[in-house]
Order: sequence, then structure tokens, then C-alpha cells
Amino acid sequence: MADCEFEITADLVRELLREQHPDLAGLAVREVAGGWGNQMWRLGDDLAVRMQRMDPTPELLLKERRWLPVLAPGLPLPVPVPVRSGEPSARFPKHWTVMTWVPGTPLDLSPVTRGAHAADVLADFLRALHVPAPAGAPASSDRGGHPKECGDGFARFFDAVAPEGDMDAVRAVWDDAVAAPGWEGPPLWVHGDLHPANAVGAGGTLTGVIDFDTLFAGDPAWDLTAAWVLLPAGGAGRFFDAYARADRATVRRARGLAVLQSLFLMLMGLNGDRGLPGGKPTWGPAGRAALDRVLKDAAP
Repeated sequence: MADCEFEITADLVRELLREQHPDLAGLAVREVAGGWGNQMWRLGDDLAVRMQRMDPTPELLLKERRWLPVLAPGLPLPVPVPVRSGEPSARFPKHWTVMTWVPGTPLDLSPVTRGAHAADVLADFLRALHVPAPAGAPASSDRGGHPKECGDGFARFFDAVAPEGDMDAVRAVWDDAVAAPGWEGPPLWVHGDLHPANAVGAGGTLTGVIDFDTLFAGDPAWDLTAAWVLLPAGGAGRFFDAYARADRATVRRARGLAVLQSLFLMLMGLNGDRGLPGGKPTWGPAGRAALDRVLKDAAP
């Protein structure tokens, strides 16, 4: 993706607020870490401004506006809820949204240490999220399918990272996921990207989930990767006992997808170490730790 041709600064955020939401323009504005698609600015104590940056179309941001207000009341953890819409203008020709701020520290900066507690919290959250999605719920163009449809991505990440000493074990877990039966239930609501930078915590446990631009209706195995990617060693067993909805085939698919996500995180960490665009230095250790947990649970 090309870099955004517009520099997004605190002054620009204030100007946009004065133009479209003047009652919010007096609140303090400060930048916080964001992803590729959107840049985040803290607005006062309780709000955030989510600015479309790298995404070439507004579809993902508009999807959050449409569905998060529907889902949030039924979820047991705080999630960002859109409260104001920012429309394209002469000052900034892209969409932006004012959302509620979800307090906590991203888990790539402060990993979970209270594994049993976090496992129960995560299970409660996903049980509440994983309900049948209505007609018209969004699909996903780049995720949500069976692992056998993701072979190109696996090969690309695997070759780039080449996890020394674990290559055969990684391939075995992936091959098992590819061989697992597919999801036969109705399409469920799925966050789709539950890695450590998209979840926040405090006091050693999980306290909130953010960044829903990948939200889609489909196979819950894509979220069950969090049993290994978010939780410390030993947490996956506790999580699946509490979640109590995953059959063996779903766990097999989830384990393979957790390997895929771990390799991706490791690659992003490697890019960060090299100073490459899009690199995320804190993601590498999180991905390596997640991969170790998956392989340990998969060992005979």
C-alpha cells in the first residue's frame, strides 16, 4: 500500500473538528499508535479520532461505523464505538470517525500474565461475539476461509521467516489444519484479527478489544487463534474449556491459523528491525512466543 499523501497532524485533527464537530474542538489532541489503514489520535480522556490513512477505500472504516454500535451492547468487554462521523472535505479528502476510547495497554507492549483470568475473559467475549450474523453482514476478501485457501500466504510468511529448528513442526501443524473439515455452521460474527496489538490489558489480564475493521461473518476458528496468540503458556486449555463450543475440527483449523498469524507477526517484527515501512518491532517477540505455544500444544 502506498503511503498516505496527506500528513496527518494534531493541527489538522483540530481543524477538522472545528469544521465538522466544533463542540469537540477544545479537547486535547495527542497521537497514539495506530495500524496501517488508520491513524489514531486521542481526543480528551474518553474519545479517539480514527483517521483513514493507507486504506484505498473507506469500506473498512464505514463497516465499523455500521456494525460496532450493533455489536457493542452485547459484548462483555469495552470496544470502540463510533459517536461522530467525519466526512471528506477540502482539508482532508478521506473519512474519519470519532470513537470511544478503550483504556488499556496493547498486549504487544504489556503481555497477559494472569493467564487463567484472561482465558476466562477471552472465552466470555468470544462466546458473546460468536453468534449468527444477520443477512447483509460483511464478508471478507482476504481472510475467513478454510486454511487450505490460505496456502500462498502461509508459504510467503514461512519462507520469509524460516523458523529455525521448527520448520517441520510448523509444517505439520499447518498441514493438519489444511486437512481438517471446514466450518459447517452458520456464519458467525468474527473479529478476524485478534493479535496482541488489537487487544488491550491492565493488571496482567485482558480488558478490551480494538480495531474491528476486519470484522466479518464466517468461521470462528479465525478468532480462536487468540487462545495461543494472546494468552500465555497453558492458557489455551483453560480457554477452550470455558469457550465450550469448539469441536476438534475447529480447534485444528484454529491451531493452523494461529501458526499463520504467528509467522505474520514475526515477519512484521523482522521488518521493524530492518527499518522497513510497515515494520512493527514489538510484534516479532509476540509472534515468536505465540508460535512456541502453538507448537508445544500440538506436540504429541
